[in-house]
Amino acid sequence: MSGLTSYHAGLAAEDQVVRHYARIGIEICARRWRGTRGEIDLIGRRGDEVIFIEVKSSKTHQWAAAHLSVGQIARICDTATEFLAGEPKGQLTDIRIDLALVDGTGRIEIIENAFAG
Repeated sequence: MSGLTSYHAGLAAEDQVVRHYARIGIEICARRWRGTRGEIDLIGRRGDEVIFIEVKSSKTHQWAAAHLSVGQIARICDTATEFLAGEPKGQLTDIRIDLALVDGTGRIEIIENAFAG
């Protein structure tokens, strides 16, 4: 897959995930939020909770999940910490980090709190 094709496929997957979260009552307040430490694909809110969402797409959910590296997990966590610095409760904000997997047919699997112990 070429770089441009891959980029557009990633945007389409993000659009699908945004619609999924909207259906379950979570408003997406930021897309591709960039801090000094990296980028977070989507950031949602439900009440006082902030939900950081990493979107991965591939032919299967398993392959999509396999694209997540240890380095990416660290970057996402660092960037989430940076985002929280601007929140009223700072690091005491209720958060979760979800992994949204989109397969080649457009099916979505959400792993809530994907990086929890």
